[in-house]
Amino acid sequence: MSLLVTTVERAALPPEASGFSLPEEPLVTIRASRSWVPLDLREIWAFRELLYFLAWRDVKVRYKQAALGVAWAVIQPVFTMVVFTLFFGKLAKVPSEGLPYAIFSYTALLPWTFFSNAVSASGNSLVASAHLITRVYFPRLLVPGAAVLAGMVDFGIASLVLVGLFFWYGVALSWQIVLFPALVLLTVALALGVGLWAAAINVKYRDVRHALPFMMQLWMFISPVIYPTSLMPERWRWLLMINPLTGLIEGYRSALLGKPFLWGALAYSAAFGVASLIYAAYSFRRLERQFADIV
Repeated sequence: MSLLVTTVERAALPPEASGFSLPEEPLVTIRASRSWVPLDLREIWAFRELLYFLAWRDVKVRYKQAALGVAWAVIQPVFTMVVFTLFFGKLAKVPSEGLPYAIFSYTALLPWTFFSNAVSASGNSLVASAHLITRVYFPRLLVPGAAVLAGMVDFGIASLVLVGLFFWYGVALSWQIVLFPALVLLTVALALGVGLWAAAINVKYRDVRHALPFMMQLWMFISPVIYPTSLMPERWRWLLMINPLTGLIEGYRSALLGKPFLWGALAYSAAFGVASLIYAAYSFRRLERQFADIV
């Protein structure tokens, strides 16, 4: 109690009596930015080490006290491929365009699994990191960005299985594999765009946390993961092309299996991914002023 009284008494003294004087104008003024630019790349670059540590934290937490460790990055797509191969490849006889159904499905499951996990993790990342958001300032965009970046670790590990499948079935890679990194970047852009939007909305409306898994499950069935786009009648094929993942998934199959590229669908997917990232970043920046108050 004596310490509290002393503090109050000192606060009541004029600045001259305490040994220092306050400036007439504030040295630092913090205001919300009104710039139309959705991303402050200079600020994000300044916090790049924090982005790395947040991503590394997500990877460690994901496999902490897990008996199988990083093997879970392989188990999910591999077991899904096995189930799809048995039920859709063997029993339902879904066409796979002359390719082994295991490779046909896995080349789609590889980007889909990354996209689904990245969107789900980034969509819930702000609520899960409420203790950080309410205590210290840093660009809030780093939190969902780190969740997407952490998913790249699983994507890299799962890609090694694809190499083994190519050797097992004797399928040769084509020169089109050089476009694989570009497809990965487009997938990251789309996942980050959807994840940013979901994360910002989830802070205010917690229903997103429950609706997101259901939405991702539906999204898989309207994407050509189980079936090829050629299975859809040509006059209705444009409905599949509205889905931005259609061009990306078919792009992965073309790059890895030497199929002709659907350039129109891929261009639409690229444009949609970049546009969604810009829009989500702009919306995220407008809403982040309220995050600390309502999270």
